[in-house]
Amino acid sequence: MTEGRRPPELRVMRGDVVPPERPLRRHLLSIGDLAREDVERLLATAGNFARSLEREVKKLPTLRGRTVVNLFYESSTRTSASFELAAKRLSADTMSIKSSGSSVDKGESLKDTAITLGAYDPDVIVIRHPQIGAPHLVARVTSAHVVNAGDGKHQHPTQALLDLYTIQEELGRIEGLHVAIVGDVLHSRVARSNIQALTLMGAQVTLVGPPTLLPRGIEALGCEVSSDIDAIRAADVVYVLRMQRERMEAGANYVPSLREYTARWGVTPGRLRPGQKVMHPGPMNRGVEIDPVVADAADALIETQVRAGLVVRMAVLYDLLTSGPVGVQVAAAVEVA
Repeated sequence: MTEGRRPPELRVMRGDVVPPERPLRRHLLSIGDLAREDVERLLATAGNFARSLEREVKKLPTLRGRTVVNLFYESSTRTSASFELAAKRLSADTMSIKSSGSSVDKGESLKDTAITLGAYDPDVIVIRHPQIGAPHLVARVTSAHVVNAGDGKHQHPTQALLDLYTIQEELGRIEGLHVAIVGDVLHSRVARSNIQALTLMGAQVTLVGPPTLLPRGIEALGCEVSSDIDAIRAADVVYVLRMQRERMEAGANYVPSLREYTARWGVTPGRLRPGQKVMHPGPMNRGVEIDPVVADAADALIETQVRAGLVVRMAVLYDLLTSGPVGVQVAAAVEVA
C-alpha cells in the first residue's frame, strides 16, 4: 500500500536500516500513499466482510495462523478494540501491548521495543504513537506489515477509510458530496487523513474553525477554509472534531476557551439544516464541540462509524496479508530498506 516514506520529523539512525535481504512488505502508513483504486478495493472488501458478519457464526478462517500485534503508546478505545476484534474475527492470533505497564515505563526506546516484538515474527504490527513518523520506524526495523493507527497529529488512515465507508453506505456515494470538517484541525490527524481521502474520492471539503486552529497553507491539499460556522449549512456531511488540548503546546497562538469555542463553533441543532448527516471520530465532548441533541439525533452517524471501524480494519488486515480480492489489481509490494 505504501513505500513507508517518513516525514521529516522522524530521525532514523544509520543502524536502523533493515538489511536488503528482507522480503518485500506492504504497509498502511498514510492515506497519501493510496491510489483511488486502493481505496475502492478496501471499501468493497469491507462491504463483503459486513455481509459475512450478518451470519450467526461471525468468525472467518481467513487469517488462521497469522499473528497481529497491537502496540499502543496512547489511550484508545475504538481503534484498539476494533483492531483486536477485527483480527480475532479473521481467526488471527492477537497480542495487545500498552506502553503503560510495559518496558516502556523503564525507559525502553521505540526502536528496541519494535526489535523485541519483531523477534516473535508477527505478521502485522498495528501502532499508535504520539510521535510523528513512529510507524515508519517500526516498518524499518521489523519485517512485519505495519499499520499506522495514529501518529501524533500526522495521520490516521484507517479512521479516514472507515469514514469513507460510512458516508458511502449512508449516502450511496462519495464523489460530488460536500463535507465540512469543523473544529481543531491544526492538531488533528483525523482531519489530515480525511482531507486527503475525501478529495481523492472526489468530494468537496471545507474546513471550519477558529483561525488559530486552521493550519496555514492547508488549502494546498485541495480544500476550502472558513472561520464562519455558518459555512457548515451548505455541506451534506458535518464532521465534528474535538479540541485536542493534550497536543497544544504552551505559549502557542491564542486558543479560545471552551466556553467561547462552544458559543462560536459548537455544532448545535440551530446551526444545521434538516437532513444533514453528522459525524464525529470520538471521543466526544458533549456540550462543547457538539450539542447532545445533535449527537443523539437520527441523522448522526457516530455509532455507524464505530461499526464501520470493525469491517474496514478487517479489510485492511486481509489486504495486507493476502494478494487481495480475485481479479482486482493489488497495491505493489514495497521493500523495507
